Amino acid sequence: MTTTPEDAFLRDFHEVAKIGATESGGVERQSATPEDKQTRDWFVRFAKERGWETGVDGIGNLFARVPLVSGREEQAGVIMTGSHLDSQPKGGRFDGAYGVLASLHAAAQVEQRVRDGELTADHDLVVVDWFNEEGGRFPPSIMGSSVYAGLMDRQKMLEVTDLAGVSVREALTSIDYLGSDDAPGVPPVDSVKGYAEIHIEQGRILERDGLPLGAVDSSWYTQKLDIEVLGEQSHTGATAMADRHDALVGAAHVILLFQEICERFPEETLVSSVGQVTVEPNSPIVVNSRVHLVADLRANDPQIVKDARDWLLAEFTKVEEKTDLRIVAEDFDIRPNRYYPIEGVELQEKVAADMGAGIVRMQTMAGHDSVAMNTVTPSVMMFIPSADGVSHCEREFTSDEDMVTGLTSLVGVLERMVQGELDGVAYPGSPAA
Repeated sequence: MTTTPEDAFLRDFHEVAKIGATESGGVERQSATPEDKQTRDWFVRFAKERGWETGVDGIGNLFARVPLVSGREEQAGVIMTGSHLDSQPKGGRFDGAYGVLASLHAAAQVEQRVRDGELTADHDLVVVDWFNEEGGRFPPSIMGSSVYAGLMDRQKMLEVTDLAGVSVREALTSIDYLGSDDAPGVPPVDSVKGYAEIHIEQGRILERDGLPLGAVDSSWYTQKLDIEVLGEQSHTGATAMADRHDALVGAAHVILLFQEICERFPEETLVSSVGQVTVEPNSPIVVNSRVHLVADLRANDPQIVKDARDWLLAEFTKVEEKTDLRIVAEDFDIRPNRYYPIEGVELQEKVAADMGAGIVRMQTMAGHDSVAMNTVTPSVMMFIPSADGVSHCEREFTSDEDMVTGLTSLVGVLERMVQGELDGVAYPGSPAA
C-alpha cells in the first residue's frame, strides 16, 4: 500500500509524541533535558536521511537547510519555518512539536516539487527547532528565537539557571547541543527573507467558529513581574502568631491580587496569573522566610497592562503594611504588540481559498517564536484548532484531520514564499515599516 505524504507526517508526529510521553497522554520534554535531546536527535536523523545540512548555534537553536536553489546556493537567501520541540512540565504533545514536524514534512514536499520540476525556487528552506520557547525550565520564554533575532543577549541567557542551579550553558553542553553562531548550517539572520510558523491555537475561536485555519495578524502586549516576598524563618510550633513574619501568607495575598485585578477591567480584556512559586525553606515545621513568584499580565491594549501593574504595586505596599513583610517586584520580559505583515495574512487567505478551506483573521494572546522573528523578517503565523481551547496540559488535543489541513496550508504558504512572494515586505523594525 502506498504511503501518502500526509500518512508519513502523521506516523512521524505520533512517533515523536512517544518521547517523554506521560501516562495521561501528554509529554514532558523540558529544555535541554535527555528527552529534549531525544527529539533533537530525531530531527537531525530526519534531516540527514534527506541530505540536509544541520547546524546548532550558540544558544542551542537547531537548523536544517533544505537546498532548493541550484547553482547559486551561496547567494540564495532562505525562508525559515519551524517552532519548538520543548514542552512544559506535563505539557501537551501538540504545542510546538506540531509546528516542527509539519515544517519538516512541508519542506520535504516543497523539495520534491522542486526536484520534479514543478516549482522553481528563489530561496532555500531552513527548518528550525527553537531552543527554550516554553521557558518552563529557564525563564524567560521564547529565548532561542529572541537571541537569534537580537532581542536578548546570548551570554546573559547562557548564564540563566533553573531551580536546581543548572545554567543554560551547562544544560546544553550536557546534551551536546551548544554550538556557535558561525557554525556550518547556521543561517545568518540577515540571510532570512521570511519566516513561517504553524501552531495549535491554544484557544477556542477556531473550534467555536467551525473553521480549520486562523491567520494571525497581531499579538497581545505582555509583561511579567518577578516578585520576592521576604519574611523571617521561625518554628511553626514554638513561635507566637504575633511574632511570625510568614512570607507564604504574604504570597497568598499577592496571588489573590492577580485574580482580583482582572475583575477591575472589562471582561476578556486582561488575563493574569502567578505561574511559578518557589517557597523557602519549604519545611513542614518552619515558617517560610522567602517566596519567589513569577506573574504574567497580558492585554491587547498596552495601557491596560500598565494600569494593572501600577494598581498591583500599590496593593503590594498595603500587603507589606498589613503583614509586616517586604515585597520586591521587578518588571521583566516585556513584549509590545507585534503586527504581522498584512501581505502574509493575505497570502494565508489565498492558500486557504485554493484549498477550499475556511480561515479567519485573529490575534494571538500567547507568545510564539514568530513574535521574535517578526522583528527581523516578514513573518507568517498560522493557527489550527485546539479542542476545548486547552493547552499546556496533558489533555491538549488537535485532530489528525486538522493537523493535515494545517500541513497542506503550510506547504502552500512555503511554496509561495520560496518563490519570493513576501520579498521586500515591511515588518516591525524594517526600514520600510
